[in-house]
Formats: sequence, structure tokens, C-alpha cells
Amino acid sequence: MTRIAICAPSTPITPETAAQVSALAASEFPGVALHFHPQCHAQDGHFAGSDRLRRDALIECANDPAFDAVWFARGGYGAGRIAQEALESFEEPASRKVWMGYSDAGYLLGALYRHAIGRPVHGPMPVDIGREGGADAVRRALTYLSGDREGLEPSLDRHPAVAFNLITLAMLCGTPLMPGLAGHVVMVEEVSEHLYAVDRLFFHLTAHLGGIAGLRLGRVSDVPENDRPFGASPEEIARYWCDRHAIAFLGSADIGHDAANRIVPFGVAGQNERQ
Repeated sequence: MTRIAICAPSTPITPETAAQVSALAASEFPGVALHFHPQCHAQDGHFAGSDRLRRDALIECANDPAFDAVWFARGGYGAGRIAQEALESFEEPASRKVWMGYSDAGYLLGALYRHAIGRPVHGPMPVDIGREGGADAVRRALTYLSGDREGLEPSLDRHPAVAFNLITLAMLCGTPLMPGLAGHVVMVEEVSEHLYAVDRLFFHLTAHLGGIAGLRLGRVSDVPENDRPFGASPEEIARYWCDRHAIAFLGSADIGHDAANRIVPFGVAGQNERQ
């Protein structure tokens, strides 16, 4: 039996979302047991409860030896506010867990990877069940958490890799949460940002990625209309800044804020997966 704890370090999910995911797991994954921490449904302004509540729920899930994995319920914003303090309270059981999420959860995935705590994995979250085709995204996550490699991002090879939301990784740079990425293939995706903002993020991020093996660009979706065309596509923006910093642009990655979002274990695929 794979036992998975679910908490919300950023923003809340509804009880209805939890019920949908639980029903899918019960009907299709008999070897999986899900535990939604009550904190997932708390609300304090934008957040899934106060910083203290979110931090304490995360620590509780991390340190409970009964769980094999911690699955982040949703992104949004908030994980970066609690990540450093939470990790300081993690105990030995946290190092035996798989940690899965994306978007704002990247603050925690990056910090976990920096400190070699457990096995951080970019992958779908429970909230994705509400997207078009979202049940397949949840199935992909639960299949991986059950020990099956199906659903991995197809470009993964012998190079260590990481995957992040673009703005999240840019914000990590220069902080105590930022992992060393020399020699890695770095995959980034973005949602709901103007193209000039995407360009601005690449300006900052690529200045901190010296020594990586290369960059792959996931989907840049739901781009708002500006009062004038930016004049370059997301790929052209990525190529421009990679060229400025002598970073190899390796093409596309099958990741994004959508139900097709694929799984990227941090490190070398197959070496950091739970057996």
C-alpha cells in the first residue's frame, strides 16, 4: 500500500475537489491510500490558512513515518513564505518520501533538492482534476506515486533534470532555497504572464544558470493581450536569452499548467525514484 499525505502550502482546495480525487483513487488505485490534511481547506485571505498553519501541516506530513509521499494540493502563491522554516523542522522520515507538485510548489521542490531531502518530483496536483482532461493528470500522478515510470517527460535522459514554473525559478535565484543546477537540463513553463514579463523573467533567470547542460521550454499558456504586440514568441524569447548567456537551447518540454503536464523527477530519472 502506498500512503500519500496531501497538504496545501500555498492556496486551498475545496472539499469537493478532495472528494473527486479520493473517489478516482478508490476506484482505480486500490494500492493507494490518500490522506487529505484538513488544512487543505483552510482559508486566510489568499492562503490555505495562516503561514503558521500551512507550515505546521507541512511539517506534520513530512515527519509522519506512515506516509510514503507528500502530494501538494495546489499552487498559487505561498509556499516560499514557509519553506525555509519548515525544512528546518523536518526529521528523518522526510528523507524517505516522494514530494510531488508544480507551479508554486517549486519553492519547496527546489529547497528539498538543494538539501537532498527525499525525492522531489514535478508532476500534476489534486487541483488539476478540475481542468479539462484533469482526471488523466491525476491518474498520471497516482501511477507514478504507485511506482510506475509511465508519464515521464519524454526527453529525460542521462542528464540530471529539473522542472519549474518560470517565475518560481526566477524568484528562487539568490535565495537560500535555490539548488545548484550545474550540469542539469532545466525545464521551465509559464502561465498567465504577458510576453514582456516572460522576457523579463528570462533576463533575470538566465544570468543565474551558468554551467547548466541546457534549457527546455514547456508551454507558455494563457498569455494576456497587451496594448501592443511584443514581437517575439516564447521560444524566440528563450532562444534570445540562452544565446546571450551561452546556454544550449534544447527545444521543447512536455510540461505546463494543463492536464498534459508530464512528470520530471529531480536528478537523473530512475535514480531517485522510490523502488
